Amino acid sequence: MNLKPYLLLLLGFVLFTNGQFAAAQGVTTAAMKGVVLDAKGEPLPGATVVATHLPTGTPYGTATRSNGQFDLLNLRVGGPYEVKVSFVGYTTYSQGNIQLALGKTFEVNVNMAEEGRTLGEVVVKGNRDGIINKDRTGASTNVNNAAIRTLPTISRSQEDFTRLTPQSSGLSFGGRNTLYNNFSLDGSIFNNSFGLDAPTPGGQTNSQPVSLDAIEQLEVSLAPYDVRQGGFTGAGVNAVTKSGTNDFKGTVYTFLRNEKLIGEKVGDVTVRNPDLKFNQTGFALGGPIIKNKLFFFTNAEITRRDDPGLTFRPARDAAEAAAALNGQADGVSRVLESDLIAIRQRLQSVYGYDPGSYQDFKYRTSSDKLLLKLDWNINDKNTFSVRYNFLQSFREQGPHPIAIAPSSRVQSVNTLQYSNSGYTINNGLNSVVGELNSRFGEKFSNKAQLSFSAFRDVRDLPNAKLFPQIDITKNGTTYVSVGTEQFSANNELNQNITQFTDNLSYFAGAHVLTAGVTYERFSFFNAFNLARYGYPYFGGLDIDQFYKITTPGSTDFVDLNALATAGGQKPVKGVDVNVAQLGLYAQDEWNVTPDFKLTLGLRADMPIYDTTVPQNQQILNAPLLDSNGQPAKVDVTQFPKATPLFSPRLGFNYSLTKSEYTTQLRGVPVSSPVVFPSSGLATRLPTRSLMPAILSRSTARPATSSFRRCGAPT
Repeated sequence: MNLKPYLLLLLGFVLFTNGQFAAAQGVTTAAMKGVVLDAKGEPLPGATVVATHLPTGTPYGTATRSNGQFDLLNLRVGGPYEVKVSFVGYTTYSQGNIQLALGKTFEVNVNMAEEGRTLGEVVVKGNRDGIINKDRTGASTNVNNAAIRTLPTISRSQEDFTRLTPQSSGLSFGGRNTLYNNFSLDGSIFNNSFGLDAPTPGGQTNSQPVSLDAIEQLEVSLAPYDVRQGGFTGAGVNAVTKSGTNDFKGTVYTFLRNEKLIGEKVGDVTVRNPDLKFNQTGFALGGPIIKNKLFFFTNAEITRRDDPGLTFRPARDAAEAAAALNGQADGVSRVLESDLIAIRQRLQSVYGYDPGSYQDFKYRTSSDKLLLKLDWNINDKNTFSVRYNFLQSFREQGPHPIAIAPSSRVQSVNTLQYSNSGYTINNGLNSVVGELNSRFGEKFSNKAQLSFSAFRDVRDLPNAKLFPQIDITKNGTTYVSVGTEQFSANNELNQNITQFTDNLSYFAGAHVLTAGVTYERFSFFNAFNLARYGYPYFGGLDIDQFYKITTPGSTDFVDLNALATAGGQKPVKGVDVNVAQLGLYAQDEWNVTPDFKLTLGLRADMPIYDTTVPQNQQILNAPLLDSNGQPAKVDVTQFPKATPLFSPRLGFNYSLTKSEYTTQLRGVPVSSPVVFPSSGLATRLPTRSLMPAILSRSTARPATSSFRRCGAPT
C-alpha cells in the first residue's frame, strides 16, 4: 500500500486545522489488542481470547473478528495477566507475566499451530509497551507501582514522580502554569476547579489529597490524540488507586523529619536550618471479601508538622540592627526588640488589642486522609468499582506577603510580624466515584462513570480581638505588620463538582469506533470580604506617624476600634456560581496496515452558564475608558455567548521498518486543549460583587485613584 498520499494529507490537515478542546476526563484502565493468524499467516476469525488478571481471577474475554483482530478494553491496570488463545483444531497457547500500564495498549500477536504440530511452529509475540510502540500516538510518561515503591521521594507527593517527564519542572509542563494542568483520580476531575493557588484540593494546606501509598499507577500526558482526554495546555496528570486482590496485603509506615536530618552546607557556605518537626504515619490494607468476586482496599494517613513562626529574631540594639542590614548578623532582623515591645504595649493600653507574640510561636500544619475502595466482579461481562476518599487539613501561616502592601510582609532582615497577624487555611474534601465496565457480546464495550466531589476552603482568624490591619514602615519599607489579616475575614469557598461520562466502543474489522458523552457541573459559593475590619493606610504608616495616631488626645488620634466595629457590622458578601459543560464526541482508531495506525476524532463542547448576577449600577455608570481611550461600559450581568467548541483530533503512527524497536513517524495534535472557561468566570464574579465597596473609595478611573482607606467608614 502506497502511504505517501495519506501522509501528505495528514500533514496538510495538521498544518491548517485548528480547534479547541475542553474535555476533562481521565483514563482509569488499560487495553489489549492483537491479531490471531494460522500457521500460513491467514486470519483466524472466531478464535477465543481470554486475558485473566491472576491476582483477582478476573477474566476478560472476546473473539477475533473477520480479519483475526481482537480488542479488549477497560482492563484493570497492573498484573500479572495470562492470555490464552484457542480455536477448534488448533493447540491452545498461553502467554503469562503480562503487566498492563495505565492508558496504554498491550499487543499480543499469535500464529496458531494446528493440533499435533510442534511448538516450534508457533509464534507468540507480545509488545511490552515501550516508547517505540506503534500504538502510541502522543507524548506521555507512565509511572508504574514498582517505580512508585522504589524511587526516592522527599515530599511523598505526585510531584516527585511527574518530574520523570522530560518536559516537566515540578508541576509545570512545557512552561505552563500549574493551573493549566488537568488532574484526575480514578478518571474523575480532581482539580482545584475554582482556580485559586494550588492546582489540587488540599494544596493550600501543603497536603496531598490522596496518600502516595494508595496510588497504583500514574500517567502524564502532554499531547494525547484520544478525544476522551484533555482539558489542559500543560499536562494531564492521571492517577489510579490500588485495589484489593485474592491475597490479604497490608503496610504500616511512618516518616519522620526534623532540622537535624537536613543538610547545613552548600559548598563552603553554611545554611542555618530552622526548627522543624514532621511526622507522617499511615497504613494500607487490601484483600478479598468474596474470593474472585468482591475485593476491598483502604488507606488512612495522618500528617503533623510544626514550623517556627519566625526564623529571624529582633535586633537587641541599633548596632545589631545595622549589622543585620549589612549581612553581618545571620538570622537577625533590623526590627528592634524595643520597638516590638513598645508597639504591643501601645495597642494593648489604648485599644485593648493584643497583636500577639513576636517570638517562640509556631505555625502548625495538619492533614488527615482516608480512602476506601470496593471492586466487584459482577459476572464475566460486567465489573463495578466505587471509591470514597476524605481529607481534612489545615495550615497556619503569616499574613499575605505582598498583596496591597508597601513592600513585602515576609519575615526577613527587614520585616517581622506578630502571631495574631496570621490566619489558618482549612481544607475539606469528600469525594466518591463509581465506574461500571461492561461488554456486550463480541462487538461492544462500554464504560460509565459518575462522580461527586465536595471541596471546602475556609479561613479562620486567630482567637484575638478583631482589628484593622496596619503595615508600619521604616525608611519606606514594611517594618512590622499588626492587626487582622485583611484577606481572611469571612473568606469561604465551597465547591461541588459532579461529573458523568459514558464511552461506548464498537469493534468492526480493523476499526475501533468510540462514541461518548460527558457532563460536568461546577457549583461554587465564594465569600471574599476584602479588608472587612479595615486597612486604613495604603502605602503603610511610618512608625513615627503610628505613635501620633495612637496617642489619645492628639489631634491625629484615630479610633481604630471604631473602624473594626463598623466593618464587622457590614453584611457578609458572597456569590453563588453555577456553570456546566456538555460534551459529545466520536472517534475511529483504524489499523490501516500492520505498520500504520490512524486515529481520527471530533468533539463538540457546549458551555452552560446557569448563573444570574445582579446589576451593579456603580460599575455600569462608572466613567471608564477602553484601551483606545474611548468611553466604555461594563455590564456584569452579561456572560460570554455560549457557542459550541468543535475540536478535531488527528493522530497517526507509522513504523518505517519492520523492526519492533525502530524509527517511527507520529502525528502532532490538531488542537490545543484549554482549561474549562468557568474557572475564569467564577473568579471574576466574586470580584464584581465587591467592586462597589472599592469604587466608593476611589475616583472614577481606578488607574489614577489616590484614595487611602478601604473598609473604613465614610
